[in-house]
Amino acid sequence: MKSLGVYLNFDGTCREALNFYKECLGGEIGYMQTFGESPMPVSDESKDRIMHADFKCDEIYFMASDTMPGMSAGLCGPITLNLGFTDLQEQEQAFNKMAEGGKIEMELQNTFWKAKFGMITDKFGIKWMFNCPIE
Repeated sequence: MKSLGVYLNFDGTCREALNFYKECLGGEIGYMQTFGESPMPVSDESKDRIMHADFKCDEIYFMASDTMPGMSAGLCGPITLNLGFTDLQEQEQAFNKMAEGGKIEMELQNTFWKAKFGMITDKFGIKWMFNCPIE
């Protein structure tokens, strides 16, 4: 095995979610294709859903898509994404933006492992950890 990639699934909110992450973290949506832009036949209700997209910000990279109607996105379960920061101000800004409309599971706080750490579940149901070393 050469790599392990993160792939997020949404139920019709993929475009909105990626734009939200772009606003919160910076970075770019590198590629985005709808089901309607693909050669496969789809219903009118599915044509604007995202078939595949990718997102990159510094060393953060993940792919994402919407499910077809009737399919479960199966959001997260036991999976949480960890964001590693080197700048406390950048961490706090991203944490506060991503918490909007979501739920703060653990406020940003200094920890025994010499990091500022916090956790949220964003408004799309994705679980995130925010970790930044401190001296």
